[in-house]
Amino acid sequence: MEGDGSDSLVTIKNIERELICPACKELFTHPLILPCQHSICHKCVKELLLTLDDSFIDVGSDNSNQSSPRLRLPSPSMDKIDRLSRPASQRRSLGWRGHKKILNGWKRGSLTPRTTTFPCPGCEHDVDLGERGINGLFRNFTLETIVERYRQAARAATAIMCDLCKPPPQESTKSCMDCSASYCNECFKIYHPWGTVKAQHEYVGPTTNFRPKILMCPEHETERINMYCELCRRPVCHLCKLGGNHSNHRVTTMSSAYKTLKEKLSKDIDYLIGKESQVKSQISELNLLMKETECNGERAKEEAITHFEKLFEILEERKSSVLKAIDASKKLRLDKFQTQVEEYQGLLENNGLVGYAQEVLKETDQSCFVQTAKQLHLRIQKATESLKSFRPAAQTSFEDYVVNTSKQTELLGELSFFSSGIDVPEINEEQSKVYNNALINWYHPEKDKADSYVLEYRKINRDEEMLSWNEIEVCGTSKVISDLESNCNYAFRVRAYKGSICSPCSRELILHTPPAPVFSFLFDEKCGYNNEHLLLNLKRDRVESRAGFNLLLAAERIQVGYYTSLDYIIGDVGITKGKHFWAFRVEPYSYLVKAGVASSDKLQEWLRSPRDAVSPRYEQDSGHDSGSEDACFDSSQPFTLVTIGMKKFFIPKSATSANEPENRVLPMPTSIGIFLDYDKGRVAFYDMDHMKCLYERQVDCSHTMYPAFALMGSGGIQLEEPITAKYLEYQEHM
Repeated sequence: MEGDGSDSLVTIKNIERELICPACKELFTHPLILPCQHSICHKCVKELLLTLDDSFIDVGSDNSNQSSPRLRLPSPSMDKIDRLSRPASQRRSLGWRGHKKILNGWKRGSLTPRTTTFPCPGCEHDVDLGERGINGLFRNFTLETIVERYRQAARAATAIMCDLCKPPPQESTKSCMDCSASYCNECFKIYHPWGTVKAQHEYVGPTTNFRPKILMCPEHETERINMYCELCRRPVCHLCKLGGNHSNHRVTTMSSAYKTLKEKLSKDIDYLIGKESQVKSQISELNLLMKETECNGERAKEEAITHFEKLFEILEERKSSVLKAIDASKKLRLDKFQTQVEEYQGLLENNGLVGYAQEVLKETDQSCFVQTAKQLHLRIQKATESLKSFRPAAQTSFEDYVVNTSKQTELLGELSFFSSGIDVPEINEEQSKVYNNALINWYHPEKDKADSYVLEYRKINRDEEMLSWNEIEVCGTSKVISDLESNCNYAFRVRAYKGSICSPCSRELILHTPPAPVFSFLFDEKCGYNNEHLLLNLKRDRVESRAGFNLLLAAERIQVGYYTSLDYIIGDVGITKGKHFWAFRVEPYSYLVKAGVASSDKLQEWLRSPRDAVSPRYEQDSGHDSGSEDACFDSSQPFTLVTIGMKKFFIPKSATSANEPENRVLPMPTSIGIFLDYDKGRVAFYDMDHMKCLYERQVDCSHTMYPAFALMGSGGIQLEEPITAKYLEYQEHM
């Protein structure tokens, strides 16, 4: 009968890699066909899904083991296994109560049909398993049969034993596909006697692969597969076509699909067999290219070694020259010191000059004494003067002989394959910035000549110690770097690659990260927002003041003094603990803008209706106008606001700093950052261009603190948008 394995040695030759599961890297065991047409072991599907948090899948299928050591995955909890093993109908009736998370856009507990996403390890794409999960997948019986033939060929002499024999079992001679068991001749006669129904069972040669005679529909378990959906590329039954998920799809008969696909596959195989000589020729060419690549690689290594050996020779020569110069200078200085020591030793009693002078003093003849003593006196007088002004004969320092290798070290650090055909890219400092992440943008005049770029960055410690460079390969001319530490300096540089040739590194750009994590909020259009004076955009990240237009329209009627008021607007999220940082831009045309932080109790006072006559906003000197914080620097207030306007940044008065106007007025930064340390009760204002602190002070944080802003006259405030990869893609698209 068919399937006895007589020609299996030929059919399974050299196909081992086609029979390996992409997940466990072993031979397939009960493979399932995914919607992407890749196959994966049944156990591997279960194990991968169990690792996904709260997966929606039914794993109660036969021929599978609850655990497998192959993937070395953590064991799922019994609660999860029980939940995943429930029938689909039971799970739908329970509604998955108690789970509030969102999966693929569907809320748990919703009656709306939802889907299960599974990452295919073969194509690395997420595929939709549908509502039935594993129960909606077909077993790849054809692949199972091929794997079984391969195993039989691999073990060759290993026999399949009878499943029904008493110990010791005999070697089987037949396998019954209906009973899914193997039998020796005697057992087969016993369990399949003539004249019974079992005698009509289908039997094949000894095998461990038992497949059903008829392929049944996983959606409708009592219906056999008899059609093929051309849109979904999967077999279906007639109920799937009549009222199921394939009702509007184009289907064909199974015999027609079988004939068409078999013809296509046979044609492709015949084409490949006919091109066998061409394939062999191309393989030979590839082998020659591999050998050529290996030779060229070795030659390139030898050339590189030659260049480095030349550098070593130059360094050794310079090293020898420098050491000789240091030795010569050292010998000269030691000789001078030795001579000076000998001269000073002569001044000691009973030594040298002093002893000679004592002998001269013994001369009694006056003429002889004068003749000798005159010259001796000059020598002693000179020695006496040297004692009064002692100066060493030479210097001990060798500062003039310190070798400065900083430039050479930098050049050696940039040593790489270089071609004059690739220009050096330049980092655009104006378009590069750091906020919650770092956005690095660069310009390359020869952009089309570069295949890719390598962006390097590293952290600079406070003691200026440089850590090793981190490298990221980039295809475009910009990149977002995440996971940077707060309040740190980072150096960035980039180089271009064309094949294996690279350009020198660009000039380094140093950026300082914010002092705390970025606080995300939008303007609150509900709490105290005056829509008559303020205009808020749809994204709620920009506000403009329209008070100036109202004043101009009423100018003809104004005959007496008129005081405009501050219009306050706050963030929609409050702060109750921790360190936070946010940034914003003030439009250059703004007349007066105040920004900072304020507590919830103070906001209740500020945000009263402007029509209220007792509102602090109508009291010019109430302590809440543009100079309110100036008069209160001695005590900690529940708010701190700085004033920005007319392209200037005004620093409030303080008890310690100079309060002259020229010291309190700074140019308005392009972007202003605010750092709030709630736990320590401190707020600081930063120039974002240089991440420099302009002003800081204490603030009372006993209540919830909010980002607070106020505008008077014409003005505008734009919150800084956090840097994300999507933001970068949007910018490049624009």
